[in-house]
Amino acid sequence: MKQVLIVDATPLFKTFLTSKLQTENIKVEICESRRDAFTRTISSIPDLIIINVEKSFFDMEDYLDRKAKNPNSKNIPVVICGPVAPKEQIEDYVQYGVVKYFHKPVRFDVFFEFLSSALKTLFILDTTPSILELHVNNDILFIEIAQGLNRDKMSLLQYKITEILDAEKLTAPKVIVMLTDLTLSFVDGTNLEKLLDSILADPRIKPNNVKILSFDSFTKELIEGHREYQGVSVATSLQNVLYSVVDNTETNDMADFINDNILTATADISQGSMEISYNPEDISNKTQLEDQDFTPGASSSRKIAVVDDDENVLQFLKKTFSSDSAVYLFRTGRDFLQALDKNHFDMTILDINMPEMSGFDVLKILQDKRYIDPVIVYSMISDKNSIFKAISLGARNYLVKPQSPDAIVQTVNKVLNAEF
Repeated sequence: MKQVLIVDATPLFKTFLTSKLQTENIKVEICESRRDAFTRTISSIPDLIIINVEKSFFDMEDYLDRKAKNPNSKNIPVVICGPVAPKEQIEDYVQYGVVKYFHKPVRFDVFFEFLSSALKTLFILDTTPSILELHVNNDILFIEIAQGLNRDKMSLLQYKITEILDAEKLTAPKVIVMLTDLTLSFVDGTNLEKLLDSILADPRIKPNNVKILSFDSFTKELIEGHREYQGVSVATSLQNVLYSVVDNTETNDMADFINDNILTATADISQGSMEISYNPEDISNKTQLEDQDFTPGASSSRKIAVVDDDENVLQFLKKTFSSDSAVYLFRTGRDFLQALDKNHFDMTILDINMPEMSGFDVLKILQDKRYIDPVIVYSMISDKNSIFKAISLGARNYLVKPQSPDAIVQTVNKVLNAEF
């Protein structure tokens, strides 16, 4: 039986990794303290060592130096998961037997693909296309799932939720699960149960604090007919869901309320151990995995599309983002949609009031196409029904014109960083 030693891991990293490895019939040894790491290495002689580095490689240098000098352990390959580090520093790790360095947050699918190769063991991963995003604001946890239900991602979701609740010290969180992109049938029943079980696994989450936004009849029927999910409610209106979990009496300005309390994260949850959300069609831009030879992957410029019929707004936004992004300007929604046939954009900033085709029309078409890249609405319309409509159609954020360049850049960065 193959054996892996995990050193100094975070609770999420340790628990999820142990569960997955044991499922693949791999023995797992856990070393909670790096002070005991060398003793555990010599006593077990594992096939692979996985080390979690929180802040600095120097925390583990003494252990790795002793391992490299001992004839019984020097040839054991090492995988390190740690913070972003300079290329020169990473190259120095080779002398300690380090064969791979993963920047955090680690793409779990790429991580297990490498472990499968290193251990010469076939890992069975769910390849179902799925986009799963988490967003936390105060005591509300938003979970958005698109394309499909991936069982590996839902398993990681269970541990990711606990990590977030611990970090934010949330004792009675409210959860909004957005499944508006999914149409399910009875064959998806076990996967839907897996999703709900992962959400409710933490005892701090009570069923009556979980709200599901879905237009799918099967989802509603399964949840309402399941004894274990009594209290979980299913709704088709985002407005009703939001009003059921937040106190909307705090402000008279609905646009500000949505932006400040619903769409803006109060915690940066993209810096955890494992990455649960990514665009499977754009791995080169999303992965933080370093190559086998420790050469960092090239980071291409962001591509931002701006769709607006106001020439002043187009030039304003082009100037705002041109220093670090490639900005593409579209004066009609139709031109933008035609461009999508041959182009990918990391972010789209969309107006609502436009001739021929409104921003709502564009959002509806994108939703029908299951478009997964983020869209921010930037419009002079500020009534709450329009804001709710835009969000229900898939907009990630809603900004009311005019906004300062700094405010727009900050919003774009928050939305992009939320795709951890």
